[in-house]
Amino acid sequence: MSATPAPPDTPSSVSWEELVTVALLGTDRRTPPWLPPGREAPTALLDLAAVETVRRRAGLRPAPAGARPEPAAADPRPSLPPAAARRLAMLLSDRPGTAGGGRRGTAPDLMELLPQWLSLANERGFTAPPETLPALLDAARGRTDLRPAALTFAGPRALWLARLNPDWRFALRSAPGGGSELPPPTETDRIRRLWQEGLFAERVALLTALRVRQPAVARELLTTTWATERAEDRLMFLDSLRTGLEPADEPFLEQALSDRSRNVRATAAELLSALPDSALAGRMAARAGACVAIDRTQGEPTIVVEAPHECDPGMERDGVAPKPPAGRGERSWWLGQLVEAAPLGSWVARLGGRTPEEIVVLPVADDWRDELHAAWCRAAVRQRNPGWSRALLGPPSAAEAGGPGAVSLAERAKLLSTLAAAERAEWVAGFIATHGLSEAFQLLGVCAVPWAAPLGRAVVDALDIARDAGSYPWSFSGVMGLAERCLDPAEASRFDALTATPDETEDASPGAGGYWAEAFQRLTTTLRLRAAMREELGMP
Repeated sequence: MSATPAPPDTPSSVSWEELVTVALLGTDRRTPPWLPPGREAPTALLDLAAVETVRRRAGLRPAPAGARPEPAAADPRPSLPPAAARRLAMLLSDRPGTAGGGRRGTAPDLMELLPQWLSLANERGFTAPPETLPALLDAARGRTDLRPAALTFAGPRALWLARLNPDWRFALRSAPGGGSELPPPTETDRIRRLWQEGLFAERVALLTALRVRQPAVARELLTTTWATERAEDRLMFLDSLRTGLEPADEPFLEQALSDRSRNVRATAAELLSALPDSALAGRMAARAGACVAIDRTQGEPTIVVEAPHECDPGMERDGVAPKPPAGRGERSWWLGQLVEAAPLGSWVARLGGRTPEEIVVLPVADDWRDELHAAWCRAAVRQRNPGWSRALLGPPSAAEAGGPGAVSLAERAKLLSTLAAAERAEWVAGFIATHGLSEAFQLLGVCAVPWAAPLGRAVVDALDIARDAGSYPWSFSGVMGLAERCLDPAEASRFDALTATPDETEDASPGAGGYWAEAFQRLTTTLRLRAAMREELGMP
C-alpha cells in the first residue's frame, strides 16, 4: 500500500476559516492550489485541519481563574432522622405510572405523597439533606404546587444552587425578596433603604412580610412612595394589604378610590367593602338597601327588588363596574355589585329584624331570587361571615342539595371555607350521606387534612355503596385519590375488610369487584405508608 503523498507547502496565509470553507463545500467542488488534486485531496485536507487544530489549541493562552463562589449560607435547622431521609429519597425517585386501561394497581402514588411529607417535615423544622437538593429542585420545577413547601424545606442551599443552574432560577423568583435576606423589623434604616432602592420582587416581599408583623409600618412605608409608583406596581402593593386588613387602613384606601388606574380603584373598593364599618360599606349599604325591601301586601312577606337604573359617578368611584360582561343585563349587574359590597349586618335591620336563616327563605318577587342570593353568597365569602354562610348553605340534607342560597358547587365550597374545620367536615359528611359522592369532590377539597372521623367514614361508606352497586371504581378515582391523601392514617385498619374481592352479582360490571379490591388495597397501603412517614419524622 503506497503512502499518501505529502501535500504541497501550505501558504502561511491559509486560515482556519478557509479550511472550514473548503471542508463545507467539498474538495470536488473546490480544490485550492495548496491541496493535491484528485482523490487524495480530502485526506490531505483533514491532515491539514488536524495540524491546524493542534496549533490553535497549543497557542491558546490560559485565562485567569474565576473567583470561587461563596459558600452557601449556614442552615441551623436539625438534620432529618435517617429513616426519614431514606423515605424522602424514595419519594423523589418515584415517577408517575403510565399504565393504561384505568387500572393503577395496589402501589401507592408516591409523588402525590411528597407535598404532605414536605409539610410534615417543615412542621417539624428539619432541613433537607444536601444530596437530595437537585432532585427536590427538579421536582419543584415541574410542579408549581410543590414550590412553597419545597423551597422552605430546602432552605438557603437551594437558593445558592439556583444561582448556578438556570433550570432552577424559579427558586429565586419564588423566594421572598428573590432569595435575598429581608432585614428584621428593628432595622428601620435598612427597611427604608430596601423599600426605596430594592428590586420590585424585594419590595413586594418586604411589604408582605411587614403586613404579617406590623401592618401599620407596612402601610406607612407604602404611603411614602405611592404617588410615584407605576400603576401595575400600585396594584400589586395594594393587594398586599389584604394581609392584616384593619380599620386603620381605611383613610389610605379611600384615597386610592381616586387613583388613575381602574384596577387600583376596584381593588381599593373591594378591600373597603370587607371592612363593615367603613364609609364605603355604609354608602353601599344605603344604595343596596334602596333596591331591596319587604312587601307585606301579598299575604306573606316577600322581598321585592328594584335594581338601579343607572351607574352614577359615585357608584363608579366606589368600585361598581359600569359595563356588564357579555350576556348580562346592566341592572342585574349593578345590583349584584351593590349587594355584594354591602355589609351583611345591614340586612337584618333593613328586612324587619329577621335572622339570616329567616331572610334567605323569604320568597323573592320577579325572578330576582338567584341574583340576590348569589350576591349574598359572594358577600359572605368576602366578609368571612360564618352566620350568613350557614344560612345560605342550609342543611346538608336539603332536597336541593345546596341550601336556599347557593347557586353552584363552587359557591358552596367557598361558603364552606368560612366555617371552622370541624363544622365544615360535619356539613360535607351530611351532604355525602344524603347525596353521595357524585357532587362532593369540590366540597372535599376545602376540608382540613386529615379528615375528621365522621367525614372519613362518610366517604368510605359512600365508596362501599358504589362498589355494591356493581359499577367500576374509575368514576370515583378523584375521590379515591383524595381519600388516600386525606383520610386519617389511624383509620387504615377499618378498611381491611374492603380489600377482599367480593362475589360478583349478575348485574355487576365484569371484573368490577377485583378492581374495587385493588383500589381499597391501595388505599390501606397508602394510609399505612402515611402513618410510617409521620413516625419517621417523630410526629405523634
